[in-house]
Amino acid sequence: MARQGLLHTSGGQIVDAAGNAVVLQGVNWFGIETANHAPHGLWIRDYRSMLAQIRAQGFNVVRLPFSLQALTSTTTSGIDYSGGRNAALSGKTPQQVMDEIIAEAGRQGLGVILDNHSGPDDGYMSPLWYGTGGFSEDDWVNRWSALATRYGGNPVVLGADLKNEPHGEATWGTGQANDWRRAAERAGNAVLARAPNWLIVVEGIEGPVAGGQYLDRNWWGGNLEGVRQNPVRLSVPNRVVYSPHEYGPEVFAQPWFSSPDMAAILADRWTKGFGCIRDAGTAPIMVGEFGAKDVSTTTTVGQWVRQFADYLGRTGISWTFWAWNPNSGDTGGVLQDDW
Repeated sequence: MARQGLLHTSGGQIVDAAGNAVVLQGVNWFGIETANHAPHGLWIRDYRSMLAQIRAQGFNVVRLPFSLQALTSTTTSGIDYSGGRNAALSGKTPQQVMDEIIAEAGRQGLGVILDNHSGPDDGYMSPLWYGTGGFSEDDWVNRWSALATRYGGNPVVLGADLKNEPHGEATWGTGQANDWRRAAERAGNAVLARAPNWLIVVEGIEGPVAGGQYLDRNWWGGNLEGVRQNPVRLSVPNRVVYSPHEYGPEVFAQPWFSSPDMAAILADRWTKGFGCIRDAGTAPIMVGEFGAKDVSTTTTVGQWVRQFADYLGRTGISWTFWAWNPNSGDTGGVLQDDW
């Protein structure tokens, strides 16, 4: 079904204006966060064709990564204009390209979640929302404020994923400069001051959280156990959606992938790590990234992704698959290598 318009949260669910439960089922289409400053694949296809295919495949939302650097840059690359292809993007700044991608997503009945993937271009490994590429926390908040001002009245944009995969020295609930929960509240409130109807998507961290936890290790952005004692508090109620990322052994050989009890360990991890947030009615969950090249029944990665897809379907948790692009090195994507 098409997915646009005002959304909010009710307990563990995302709901529309009429109170009907909504499950976001989407894809990540990356590229604006890279040096190209435009979604990838436009060197061979038209953006309208891409978005029409995303819609035809049954997805209802696109998670659109961007870098802070792209928002104030003036040039793009990797876009083919031959034969009238991508004509509406010609001569546009990266911000204006984002405008048109969002507009076409709207024409296709798709929603968009904006994802700040990094400060500098291609900076997805940056652990914090500040301190790399010369970007400060103020820069990050100010750019989110500008995006909320620009798109706050646009029903296509459903929300803001504030920072991709905090990890490393990021903390939760400490009150310090590197406290991700504190920063998420600051940026989330800045967004809601200008776009009060947006969902505020908050990922976890990697390291331990204040107040203790059950799980001893996590993916980048995956530790949301801090929510139990230190939930994110925003100025507008019913807006927070927590967003773990979950991957298989193609990304990193976590110890549970070599255990004969993998299926039971995974089920326990998903419940304790984030499912409990939804189950308790604290907030909804949207898995912002998961993906795999191999979905066979005989490999570890295939067994993992099938079990996870079954879990998402059974629980009604929202998700955006990584990625639409085939050029994600470790996971591949929905499209084949020829796009």
